[in-house]
Amino acid sequence: MIVFRKFVFAIGLTVFAAASVAFAQDKSAIQTRVTDVNGIKMSYLVAGKGDPIVLLHGFGETSHMWRPLIEQLAKNHEVIAPDLRGFGNTSTPDSGYTKKEMAQDVHALVKSLGYPKIRLVGHDIGLMVAYAYAAQYPNEVERLVLMEAFLPGVGEWNNVFLLRDLWHFHFFGKTPLALVTGRERIYLEHFWNDFAADGTKSVSEADRKLYAGEYAKPGHMKAGMEVFKAFPTDAKDFADFAKAKLQMPLLVLSGEKAGGPFLIEQGKMVANNVEGVLVPASGHWLMEEAPDQVIPKLVEFLNK
Repeated sequence: MIVFRKFVFAIGLTVFAAASVAFAQDKSAIQTRVTDVNGIKMSYLVAGKGDPIVLLHGFGETSHMWRPLIEQLAKNHEVIAPDLRGFGNTSTPDSGYTKKEMAQDVHALVKSLGYPKIRLVGHDIGLMVAYAYAAQYPNEVERLVLMEAFLPGVGEWNNVFLLRDLWHFHFFGKTPLALVTGRERIYLEHFWNDFAADGTKSVSEADRKLYAGEYAKPGHMKAGMEVFKAFPTDAKDFADFAKAKLQMPLLVLSGEKAGGPFLIEQGKMVANNVEGVLVPASGHWLMEEAPDQVIPKLVEFLNK
């Protein structure tokens, strides 16, 4: 009987240890959650534990783009990557696509999670939302990263690389939407290929299928076009924001074969403590084209 009890006790310890390991692993595993904020349902990825970091995706992608970075940051931080208004599994209302308003969505999410301060990263459209967030709530952002695109309304923004093909930023409304419906991947290939240093080495085939499916959902492509339609209003908002320079540390990452030094120059116009990094041989899709350079730099900066 004593031997049997010892055997049962040993099994209990083993099960408890296994459960503890599983729980610890679960804390670092990426989970998907949905919550009501600012009048919409917002979907977000979350993983890890510690000081919070928020990651904001851009056009042509969703929060999915951040998964390789989340795995690294979640070792020391709680990482939150929302699908922005109109993207992924988040609601697609008819309005609210200025970057100022989209930043207010993210702020409502952050407040609902109980974070007084965050570290914030944005790529492409996400960098515009990140800047609008930092400008509206400067005392609530400890560190800021802007990645590969531009800030409407700041400096000579109309001359930036990404505006060389101005048609797609004016491509919204009934007829453009009808032309793209059912051909979402053809449309998105323009961004994935033409904004990359090498279109065959940018967004992976698996991710292209995933994103094309996401943007083919009802209302999603219209929402994406609304993001572009809002640029004139964004330019006015950002010109006003830029009157007060940001004080938190700002890291700007730009692709040598895409935006070049322009975003770094814009960063210095809107902030006082700026580190600019030009990623060699990379185009617009920094996370996909240069992960070995970009991910360690982000982890280093955000862990400080």
